[in-house]
Amino acid sequence: MVRASLRTDPAPVEGMSQPLCLSIDAMGGDTGPAVVVEGIALALARHPGLRYLLFGDEEKIRPILASRPALAAATEVRHTEVAVAMDDKPSHAVRAGRRRSSMWLAIQAVRDGEAQAAVSAGNTGALMAMSKICLKTMAHIERPAIAAIWPTTRGESIVLDVGASIGADAAHLVDMAIMGAAMARIVFDVEQPTVGLLNVGTEEIKGVDFVREANRILREAPIPGLLYHGFVEGDDLGRGTVDVVVTEGFTGNIALKTAEGTAKQISSYLRSAMDRTWMSRLGYLLARGAFEALRDRLDPRKVNGGVFLGLEGIVIKSHGGTDAVGFAGAVDMAHDMAQHHLMATIRQMLDETPEIAPV
Repeated sequence: MVRASLRTDPAPVEGMSQPLCLSIDAMGGDTGPAVVVEGIALALARHPGLRYLLFGDEEKIRPILASRPALAAATEVRHTEVAVAMDDKPSHAVRAGRRRSSMWLAIQAVRDGEAQAAVSAGNTGALMAMSKICLKTMAHIERPAIAAIWPTTRGESIVLDVGASIGADAAHLVDMAIMGAAMARIVFDVEQPTVGLLNVGTEEIKGVDFVREANRILREAPIPGLLYHGFVEGDDLGRGTVDVVVTEGFTGNIALKTAEGTAKQISSYLRSAMDRTWMSRLGYLLARGAFEALRDRLDPRKVNGGVFLGLEGIVIKSHGGTDAVGFAGAVDMAHDMAQHHLMATIRQMLDETPEIAPV
């Protein structure tokens, strides 16, 4: 069953005697420190024991923290004058910001064991490039993926990859199925999440060769910790047919952007319909709460917190145009991934997966 919310049962991180700490890129996103600081304040209210390492321009951060003494007490600010711009090319961002930008230093804190996860609303390509260089990929994982929480009519699903890399082979799809299932076990609190491969049809003979080969492997391999459903189609994304939908990054990113555009289109239609007559305006006033709930449900800035899977560390990508509530959601995701042992869960599932030779 697909659940609509993150698990809430507490669990200590193994081997940790200190409070869980997250490193935050305060300069990422369209609005920078104002939204980030307000967001981590909201998350702290939900997780009172949380601690933060906040990287960015101290002159901009300190005045915002000054009005939040509880947050200031839980936060260490580390000054850096370098910030990655949202339109920087990843290669330029790495050259200009390596070892000295707020984004790099937030990732480096995870590598060095100072923080258990990093969160940034910054440039996605730069964040992935820096994460791969700084953290490296996990053993047996060829390349990382970005997993997103996807709203459905049944609750939520996980979709990956939504843009980390273009193209795939069968082994890469199988790796993503395992990593996505590991994340779903934490997010949805299910022992055996259902997993489907996105395809042009549900029949076994349909699809390109590497997708059919991945389907064969997942059907034949007894992988503990997941239930393989088979092929799913595009309309299954919104239905929530499975807990985890696996596809390569080109297709996944197009699906994500299409969903975002459709959400904006529906919102535009609703606004136009509500403005047509005085009766429709009255109807809107009476149903405002329902419409606002629908808007928030469809808004990609609210459904927040893309998880970089396959790295030797946890990195969460928040939407660049998010507000404080959305950024707090990304922090919640980072907290849950660290608190409930995402890395250990992925490693265990990879270790327990038998090798299957290609046909």
